[in-house]
Amino acid sequence: MYRHTHVTLACVIVLSLSGCSYLFYPHAKDFAEKAKGADQVQTLINLTNMMEASATAARTGKGYDQPLNDLHNQFHAFNDNLCCVDKHTREQPAHALAVTHNKELWAIFKRTWKFKDDQPQREQHLDLFAAEVKELRETLQTLK
Repeated sequence: MYRHTHVTLACVIVLSLSGCSYLFYPHAKDFAEKAKGADQVQTLINLTNMMEASATAARTGKGYDQPLNDLHNQFHAFNDNLCCVDKHTREQPAHALAVTHNKELWAIFKRTWKFKDDQPQREQHLDLFAAEVKELRETLQTLK
């Protein structure tokens, strides 16, 4: 029992320090690398461009196809990078608004996932996702 507790504790520590998204969504790290910009905010903006393109590409698909898979991984990469910006950026009101947009995107994505096999719901939710990403990108532009 004592050893089991230590193993569990070690696993929790490793997962929390390594970033769970990259453990469960290894391609998210690849997208984060592709989106690297001159600074952290530019990386986030690049990720929003990628997410919007993937959302548009995924509109007519069905199920867990490649465009939806890419969007899923890009979204995890964005989420991981949003929380890792420097302190000065996090203190700006625009960052708080970006966090709010991110939470709205999670709600939309969960609904998109639910309707991934059903047209026109999939298309409608992906259109809403893309519109929210545009608003998020405009908010991020103010952080530059």
